[in-house]
Amino acid sequence: MPKIEVKNPIVDITGDEMANVVWEKIKNELILPFLDIKLVTFDLGIINRDLTSDKITYEAAEAINKYKTGVKCATITPDDKRVKEYKLKKKYPSPNGTIRNIINGTIFREPIILNNIPKFVNHWNEPVVIARHAFGDIYKSKEISVKKKGRLFLRFESFDKKQVIDEHIYDFPSSGVALSYFNIDQSIREFALSCFNFALNRKIPLYLSTKNTILQKYDEAFKKIFDELYEKKYKKIFKENNISYQHRLIDDMVACLMKWSGGFLWACKNYDGDVMSDLVAQGYGSLGLMTSVLLSPNGEILETEAAHGTVTSHYLQHKKGLDTSTNPIASIFAWSRGLLHRSNLDKNKSLKNFAQNLERVCIETIEGGHMTKDLALMVGPDQKWINTNQLFTIISKKLTKLKNT
Repeated sequence: MPKIEVKNPIVDITGDEMANVVWEKIKNELILPFLDIKLVTFDLGIINRDLTSDKITYEAAEAINKYKTGVKCATITPDDKRVKEYKLKKKYPSPNGTIRNIINGTIFREPIILNNIPKFVNHWNEPVVIARHAFGDIYKSKEISVKKKGRLFLRFESFDKKQVIDEHIYDFPSSGVALSYFNIDQSIREFALSCFNFALNRKIPLYLSTKNTILQKYDEAFKKIFDELYEKKYKKIFKENNISYQHRLIDDMVACLMKWSGGFLWACKNYDGDVMSDLVAQGYGSLGLMTSVLLSPNGEILETEAAHGTVTSHYLQHKKGLDTSTNPIASIFAWSRGLLHRSNLDKNKSLKNFAQNLERVCIETIEGGHMTKDLALMVGPDQKWINTNQLFTIISKKLTKLKNT
C-alpha cells in the first residue's frame, strides 16, 4: 500500500534526553513508514540552543507561524545545575515560553483517558481540559525585599505624561517583601478568543475562573473581556451548539471540579493554570497521559507536545545500554494531534483517519494489557509490563495491519 501523501510540511522540533530518544522512535517507526510528509526539523536540544545562543528557538517558532503546524519534543529548561552539567554560556529561558510568546497562543492541557488505568478521582469519566493564559502575571512579576520602615507605592506614568497614578500600598513597620505584576487587555482578549474557539470546536462548555471579588480591577478585566466577547460574538452560536459559557469564582470552580464528572473547558489565569493542570493530570492518573496543545487565537496555528519532561533517570539507563520502560503515549499523541490539525487545514481525510487510528491503536494496546512500567504500577502488582521497544513493536504492527486492510 502506498504512503499517505501530506502536501504541506509540519515543523518537527527535537529535544533532550530520553524524551528525544522516544521522539526519534515515533518518527522512524510510527510516522515516516506510513506518511509521505516533509518535516521541517529544528534541533532544540540544550547543546544546540547553546551553540546558536538560543536563536534556533526563535527560528523554530517563526517556522511554526509559517507552516501553521508544529510538533515538539520535551526540552531542558536549564537551572544552575544544568548550566554546569552542559557547560552552557548562560541560563537560557524556557523554549516553550519563547514559542508561546511568538505564536501568541493559549495552552490547552487534556488527559488521555484509559479504561484500565485507575483514576485518583474515580468519577472523572470525561476529560477536563485546562486552558492556561500564558502571559504576564507572576511569571513576569517584579519583587523587592524591604529592609527598613517605609512606604510602598504602585506608580504608573503614561508616555505622554497625561496620566499619572500613584497608589499607596502599605506602610512597612519592619522588613518584608512586595510584589507587582501586570497584564494587558489585548492578551486577555486573545486568550478568550482561543478558549471560545476551542470550546466551540470540541462542543464542550467553557468556564472562566477568577477571584474578581478581591481583585476588582485585575481579575475583573478577565471577566469583563470574556463576558463582552461572549455576548457580542459567541452567545448565539454557543446556544445553537447546545453549549454554554459561565464565569465562576475560582474557589467555587475548584469545588465544582471535584463534584462534576468532567467534559468541560476550564479557562485559568497563568498561575492558576500552571497549578491546576498538574492537579488535573494526577487526578486522571498520570502526567504521562496528558497532552499539551498551544493554539493561536484564530485557531489556525497549532503546536503540540507532551506535558511531561525529558525523563532524565531513564536517559542515564539508556546511555548505559539498558532497556527502559519509558511511557511514549503523550509524545505519540503530540504527533497525532499535530497531524489532525494538518489534516483539517489541508482537508486531507486520509491523514485524519491515520491520526485518529494512531490514537485508537495506542489506547487499544494499553487497554489490552500491554503497557510500560509506570502505568502497570498504577494498575497493581499483578499487572505485567513491557519495555519501550516492545510497546513500539506492538503499535507498529497494529498500524501496519490497519494500513493493509
